[in-house]
Amino acid sequence: MIKNRKLIFICLALLFFINALIWQTVWSLGEKHLTVAIIDVGQGEAIFIKTPDGKQIMIDGGPNRQVLEALGKLMPFNDRTLDLLIVSNPDQDHLGGLVEILNRYQVGMMVEPGTVTKTKVFKRLKEVGEGVPLELTARGGLTLNLGGGVKLEILAPVANARSWSTNDGSIVARLVYGETEFMLTGDSTEKVERQLLATLPGEALGADVLKVGHHGSKTSTSQEFTEAVKPKFAVISSGKDNRYGHPHQKTLETLANAGVKTFRTDQLGTIIFESDGERIELK
Repeated sequence: MIKNRKLIFICLALLFFINALIWQTVWSLGEKHLTVAIIDVGQGEAIFIKTPDGKQIMIDGGPNRQVLEALGKLMPFNDRTLDLLIVSNPDQDHLGGLVEILNRYQVGMMVEPGTVTKTKVFKRLKEVGEGVPLELTARGGLTLNLGGGVKLEILAPVANARSWSTNDGSIVARLVYGETEFMLTGDSTEKVERQLLATLPGEALGADVLKVGHHGSKTSTSQEFTEAVKPKFAVISSGKDNRYGHPHQKTLETLANAGVKTFRTDQLGTIIFESDGERIELK
């Protein structure tokens, strides 16, 4: 009797597993959209991207292992692979979770801005990142084909950023799928924004969604840059009641005056957008 119960249990578990794999495959084949999730990691930043053909990309990882819980919900339960990992800024609030991710996920390629720090977490990133097959230093003008008709245009840094401050050397990139765009600014400053405004035509900066620079700090998101991007939506990644006072009132006013609808992770948690290549919707 006990043996029969064990056999029934094993059969049911096997059927459940097979059923989950079938539905996961059907769900994946049916996807025709780009998913961009700005993950709630407290006072930090982490962005998960999934292309229409299933490529999975992480930009930053927040300050600690908190990002792992979110990835467990955003990715299939049995998937431990990331096609691309991007470090926009080697500060703790962007980097800590990436070390945890590299310890648990197989990563195909890693892109860094070229800036360096003397922190333990940066040293640890370099150690655990040694197993990544391909590493690349970002430069303005580089375009990465992410698959499924999605491309990532690297806008900054525009030169060797090794001696720059981590914020001035932050990666700025524009994610493009069909007629839709996301401007991803890392911790870039107004100084970087001025460089982009001076060197790029307006159409190269336009985006439907602006991921606001440096957690909504007053040192980013100038009026001129906001007007050039012309976003419909803005997202601010910051922690509730953080000690920096992010987002700053000046930034919120700039976005409001430009008629931009703003979402905040400290108020809403993880914020997910989906694009079908023609329009973007909040999931």
